[in-house]
Amino acid sequence: MVDVLTHKTPLSIAQLFDLQGEVIGVSDWITIDQASINAFADVTRDWQYIHVDEQAVSQSPFGRTIAHGFLTLSLLSAMAADAMPPIKELTSSINYGMNSLRFINPVRSGKRVRGHFLLKALTEKAVGRYQMTLEVTIEIEDETKPALVAEWLSLLNL
Repeated sequence: MVDVLTHKTPLSIAQLFDLQGEVIGVSDWITIDQASINAFADVTRDWQYIHVDEQAVSQSPFGRTIAHGFLTLSLLSAMAADAMPPIKELTSSINYGMNSLRFINPVRSGKRVRGHFLLKALTEKAVGRYQMTLEVTIEIEDETKPALVAEWLSLLNL
């Protein structure tokens, strides 16, 4: 069995098929700090106080600012690049969307998150084209509930 969590050796598409139902990668931790939250707020124009007003949110149930759910979601690409094993024959991988997405637990400013990637399915759609379904969980350090869970689709071209 290939140690996919170290992802040092590229996998063939045949090896990837054999890993269906298994965790194929866990990313490094990423800190979501206030500067990142503020930058995301500026780009998306979502300045809701729970994200950017540290004084006002201190009186709320959150206690301190929280990351936008979509900020946490947007880190999936970086987490996948860090965690997923390279595929030998791959020429491109295209984000195909989500079958499901749930924001479970807010990520408070200063917390670290990481992604867990389980290969749920790999389906050949045409010669050299595959659809990969990943069950993704973004864990929050020192918390029992994850930030989010999603079923993420990608199209792989060989």
